[in-house]
Amino acid sequence: MDHSNILFDSCNISALLKTSPKPKHAVDDSGLFSSSFSKNIFASSSSFLVIACNQNPTEDFSIKSPYSLVNPFIGTGGHGHTFPGATLPFGMVQLSPDTRLDGWDGCGGYHYSDSIIYGFSHTHLSGTGVSDYGDILLMPTTGELLLNNGADGNPGYSSKFSHENETAKAGFYQVFLENYNVDVELTTSQRAGFHKYTFPKNELAQIVLDLEHRDRLLDYKIELVDSNTLQGIRYSDNWAREQKVHFYMTFSEPLKSIIFNEKQSVSGISFGKLQKPLLVKVGISAVSTEGAKANLLDERPHWDFEKTRTQTTTLWEKELSKIIVEGKSETQKEIFYTALYHSLLNPNLYIDIDGNYNGTDLEKHHTDDKHYTIFSLWDTFRATHPLFTLIQQERTNEFIRTFLRQYKEG
Repeated sequence: MDHSNILFDSCNISALLKTSPKPKHAVDDSGLFSSSFSKNIFASSSSFLVIACNQNPTEDFSIKSPYSLVNPFIGTGGHGHTFPGATLPFGMVQLSPDTRLDGWDGCGGYHYSDSIIYGFSHTHLSGTGVSDYGDILLMPTTGELLLNNGADGNPGYSSKFSHENETAKAGFYQVFLENYNVDVELTTSQRAGFHKYTFPKNELAQIVLDLEHRDRLLDYKIELVDSNTLQGIRYSDNWAREQKVHFYMTFSEPLKSIIFNEKQSVSGISFGKLQKPLLVKVGISAVSTEGAKANLLDERPHWDFEKTRTQTTTLWEKELSKIIVEGKSETQKEIFYTALYHSLLNPNLYIDIDGNYNGTDLEKHHTDDKHYTIFSLWDTFRATHPLFTLIQQERTNEFIRTFLRQYKEG
């Protein structure tokens, strides 16, 4: 019997199989699913159709795709602690704007009530009650090249922005930086971030790379490889002890000059006046700069931003469409699919394309399997991981094997 598509009708709390007749006694006298039917669902189901009770079945309404119903801004206000930036399901990179440098409501790096952006970093937490990440921050600027973020009241590279000129979709983020008249677009692959900066054609195009951003630095390096490439490391300490991030960064245009602060932890890069958008690709790795380079070259060997965005959209559409909701209220579906989207942000991939990963003993290890981090098991065991046993069965096995390696190595 094929249980690949299951329909739930909330009007009579019954379960129907789209591809087979309705099983007898699927619901017992208490209103609960029978154990045998439940086992079949948990064992083999991979896609669900959930239908809300519609009291007026003849009423017509437009049907939107699951992808179009996701609103990444949900949860970025109040105490939600989410981020609106670009990422993939369970991806290693979370490329998102940073509007908060500290504080409990800055755990995700962004808060909807803010009006200042400090830049765009490549790692972010979602929904946690503790702050961390915010690694490898980039900020496009024009005018005077400042290496201070401005949070201390002195002139800095931060910029005002407005929600009227800001867009967030699953796997894509856009914002207009008012101080510099620069339009920023972000998308990503699993292990690499992709930036697109459109500068005014009569202004010098600049980027600030700030490794001081957010948590305490333990070790760092910014190295100029050639006129189109930087690489380096950022080791830091906060919730995660001795967190290691290595990066490999390439530019679509050659840099004209580069300056550093006294500590060599912040750099300002100038590209001159540009007549077309500047593209920046950043691969990251917990293991090595070589791993970061390999991740970038494997996943993003080209400079086609729109192709990457389209691929990201396709991957999100596939994952979100594993549960199809039909109902009258677009608002309810937006809430549902955004919640599903947030559920698919973690755990995060934590292994390079070559199979190397940083173990719980902080040493390099190798596996042909997938390896993950950020589980937050004290919360996710209640509902998230039971959900994954239905719609992420292969990954659930990968998660468990990750636990076994963490136990062995830690």
